[in-house]
Amino acid sequence: MSQKSLTEIGAPVRHFTLQLSATRRGARLARLLTERQLDEWGEPCDAAAQVMAELASNAVLHGRVRGRDFRLALKLYADRTLRVEVTDARGDRPPRLPGPAPDDAEGGRGLRIVSAYAHRWGVVEAPAHGKTVWAELSLGGRHLPGNAV
Repeated sequence: MSQKSLTEIGAPVRHFTLQLSATRRGARLARLLTERQLDEWGEPCDAAAQVMAELASNAVLHGRVRGRDFRLALKLYADRTLRVEVTDARGDRPPRLPGPAPDDAEGGRGLRIVSAYAHRWGVVEAPAHGKTVWAELSLGGRHLPGNAV
């Protein structure tokens, strides 16, 4: 079965976007609001909430610019592909999947978690020198192996 790109699938059938403060509280809210929105759509998905938590945490830790917020977006497509996006103000700091780390390493696990849950993820430029880190998850029951795009 071939994997279609989102441009082949069409416009999302459901969409949710919100701007939050680039703080730890904002990152926690991103996860909670993702859970609530997916539940409202009838698409509860712990994996999507975990991915949002990791991307929002990275936006706060690595993408923060004083006085600028981060934006979260959820886009649900007809084939039940969910695209999770977090846009922050630091386009000069693109995420990279780190090499192997010792078990006691403090950082670097977030993108490994994203890769484990998402069937694709990547980063694109955003307006005002920012970046959007995105991940796509299949809510249709099938899970494709993770890989960075």
